Amino acid sequence: MNFPDANILEVDLSRGNIKKTILEGRLHRLYPGGSALGTYILLKELRPKTDPLSPDNVLVFSVSPLTGLPIAGANRITVTTKSPLTDGIGDSQAGGFFPAYLRANGWNAIVFKGRAESPVYLYIDGDRVELRDARGIWGKVTGDGERLIREDLGEEDIDIAQIGPGGENLVKFANIINMCNRANGRNGTGAVMGSKNLKAVVVKKRLGLIPVDRENFQRLVKEGMDRFKNSHGLQQLGEHGTNRGLINHHRNGFLATRNWISGYFPEGAENITGTTMTKTILKDRDTCYACPIRCKRVVEIEGKVDPIYGGPEYETAASFGSYCGITSLETIALANQLCNMYGLDTISCGATISFAMECFEKGILTLEDTGGIELTFGNDEALLEVIEKVGKREGIGNLLAEGSYRAARIIGKGAEKYSMTAKKQELPAHMPQYKPSLGLIYAVNPFGADHQSSAHDPVLTLPPESQDRKNLAMIGVYRGYDDNFELDEDKTLFAFKTQCFESTIDTLSLCQFVWGFSALYGPKDLVDLAQYGIGWDTSIYELMEIGERKINMMRYFNAREGFTREDDTLPERLFEPFRDGPSKGVALDREKYERSKELYYEIAGWDKETGNPREGTLKRLALAWLIRLGMPH
Repeated sequence: MNFPDANILEVDLSRGNIKKTILEGRLHRLYPGGSALGTYILLKELRPKTDPLSPDNVLVFSVSPLTGLPIAGANRITVTTKSPLTDGIGDSQAGGFFPAYLRANGWNAIVFKGRAESPVYLYIDGDRVELRDARGIWGKVTGDGERLIREDLGEEDIDIAQIGPGGENLVKFANIINMCNRANGRNGTGAVMGSKNLKAVVVKKRLGLIPVDRENFQRLVKEGMDRFKNSHGLQQLGEHGTNRGLINHHRNGFLATRNWISGYFPEGAENITGTTMTKTILKDRDTCYACPIRCKRVVEIEGKVDPIYGGPEYETAASFGSYCGITSLETIALANQLCNMYGLDTISCGATISFAMECFEKGILTLEDTGGIELTFGNDEALLEVIEKVGKREGIGNLLAEGSYRAARIIGKGAEKYSMTAKKQELPAHMPQYKPSLGLIYAVNPFGADHQSSAHDPVLTLPPESQDRKNLAMIGVYRGYDDNFELDEDKTLFAFKTQCFESTIDTLSLCQFVWGFSALYGPKDLVDLAQYGIGWDTSIYELMEIGERKINMMRYFNAREGFTREDDTLPERLFEPFRDGPSKGVALDREKYERSKELYYEIAGWDKETGNPREGTLKRLALAWLIRLGMPH
């Protein structure tokens, strides 16, 4: 086939100009969506060392040619920019229905440049695209923003991706929200949107894509549905959401608790699990375009929690629960609602507050610093008050809106060692002490600590005949393990190869719960999806190379910004043995970790001294044009 061209919408907010450009198919095939396309555009358009919150930064919304196909999981959107949180490449995905509608309107990407003189939002109805006045919507939380945009347009058949006051106030971990509860979280993409005076992107609802080979495509859909019906794990994901596994992390002693001091939360773990949520405050289960799993939580507490704001995921339950010593599911649901109202990343917000709680308990922060708030672990009222202050950048919230890395350096007094970050981004709630290869990925990942950039160690303890292990074998990972804790050559290879595959999943704007290492679809099915969906005759080899290419473009981007292997680090606390619970005495093995990181650089084809891609690696991945731009030093 001739690979489809990419239709790109370029919006110059400073001048109010909108134009359509085309990325021809031969190049689009190398960067077929997601942050591969976004990073390609940034490398072409953005000068190194640009202030992330200046008008000169570039903000890219992108989907793939597969987005909107009527099959589970083919419906994600990526936002790529220079991150105000990490100062490196910024990458963030979200689901819902917005991605399918954007693709159905005929667009593969939107590129925003400059800064509008006053607040605006972008409206897209096919080729009819216009900037509209958002001054009456600026300052509103997302629920009110959604209502006011619908009133302004006089339309209901639209979908909206917007920022809340967090993005407007340039909170470093502000996100972009669609449906009032689906977040392009992490990396502070919402702050970049706010810095551009861009309140929202609105798309007209349209039907999705029609597969080119309908008969075989429907067979693929049916195979997935049959697997779903027979998969206990995916049934549990639908019934109890991503929070279904929290209690097991606690029982094993690896649920991050009180700013990662412990992995054990006996006073509250049972209260905040997905099963408890299902039994108590769950109102409904929501879904994304064409997906039968319905893993999205919708919770309601009369007079307190509005179901429009969805419900807590695993990461949210951990970051506002065990991280902060909070035992109340109601408080966590309220915290989740506040973050979705203000547009704040729940992981970074909860982790930054738990950092502040430890600083307060150690006397590094005082009542004078907090404005009289008793910011202690387990203080429900303090947690909720501080979230709102972060969204408004008021009082102590103004400091914490910088994220824990920057806040620690502003505070001083030894606070730096309590910031649980990698590349200035707060760690998600999967502990490297339990999943050591994931810790390696936290360190080397270009856009900071991220739990969805590779497969997790426990998958290797499954039987070889399991579907997950068969899927791993398709990308060259064969060896299994009796437990999670080893970090040797084979485990390092597992980390690298699954990182490349998950990078492909993100590039193709697919959901990892459906197309990653699960019992629904695997690598071979992805090849079939490409063939039956859009007539793309591809291979697992090409798909893996696409993922690796994206990672190397991101490392090159960071190298231009001054990043080196010295930035591939983890917090010291991960190497300190736990003092209590079932995991007492366990720590990440420093010697194995350092040896694994050295090996990872060799496998990836990166210079051991700098951590940057070698010229030969870039040439192998069809990235010789980056060499012509100049190799960073």
